[in-house]
Amino acid sequence: MTFKNMFVDEAVIICTAGKGGNGCNSLDRSRPGHFRATGGDGGPGGSVVIEASTHIQTLLDFQLKRLFHAQDGTNGSSSNKRGAAGHDCVLQVPAGTEVIDHRTQEFLKDLNRPDAKVVVCKGGAGGKGNDKKNEAAPGGAGEEKEILLKLKLIADIGIIGFPNSGKSTFISRVSNAKSKSARYPFTTKNPMLGVVKFDDGDTKVLADIPGIIEGAHEGRGLGLEFLKHVERTKSLLHMIDFAAVDGRDPVSDYHTLNGELKHYSEKLAGKEQIVAANKMDIPEAGVHLKRFRKMVKVECFPISAITGEGIPELLNRLRSAK
Repeated sequence: MTFKNMFVDEAVIICTAGKGGNGCNSLDRSRPGHFRATGGDGGPGGSVVIEASTHIQTLLDFQLKRLFHAQDGTNGSSSNKRGAAGHDCVLQVPAGTEVIDHRTQEFLKDLNRPDAKVVVCKGGAGGKGNDKKNEAAPGGAGEEKEILLKLKLIADIGIIGFPNSGKSTFISRVSNAKSKSARYPFTTKNPMLGVVKFDDGDTKVLADIPGIIEGAHEGRGLGLEFLKHVERTKSLLHMIDFAAVDGRDPVSDYHTLNGELKHYSEKLAGKEQIVAANKMDIPEAGVHLKRFRKMVKVECFPISAITGEGIPELLNRLRSAK
């Protein structure tokens, strides 16, 4: 895996707003014996603004560059001329990024939709010129903050399951099934989004969350890093290996997954749930499916991510997910 393809979901950056320009000391001596103050105000400093964009999917850029500075305002000048305002420093982040003051832990804003934005550091005020005061004033300092960025993927459906349950194969098949589908190029060790576009233009965004293991809510494996990415999803799709060739039990896997969700967040565990009974192309899966349906009362769709069996029916159901 090359570094440029890494999915980075947290970053700490230093932001500094621009300093305000100084006010000008100037006297008009054009009339003998008369003096008139004509010093203009300094321009305000630029602010640091963070906004959500649909064109960015990771915070990787903020691992490579951590210092950001808005432009200073320019000084005022004679003849009551005001200094120019400094340009804002606008940083684009993925939609779904939470913005937090890292030093105080103050929550600043959840940029949960495209074009949402927040001013994290205000530019300094321009200093007053001596046309308004007896003596010109210096410009004010811009704010400086250490900002924590935390990304949580935004998707309609969160796909969860133990390692090797077939989530990646399912996403690949869904993404390759239609020319109108799109896939984000992250590795299987990272969260991955699959965008499915139906014939009438309707779309669903699926988040393939990396394999969860028992104890994930306690931080075992990378559980805590990945569970947060299903918090924003509307519904959950449990991808379960019904072939159970490695000795796993689909009923036990379902209850264990739900236990991890509940320990992490009651709200997360309360989301609408659908089960994809994967690997139905293997004969043993049919026996496990009958037992599962007797013991677990949840919507269950038998599929094979390898052959495509049952996937159209599952996608139609996911289309109507709450």
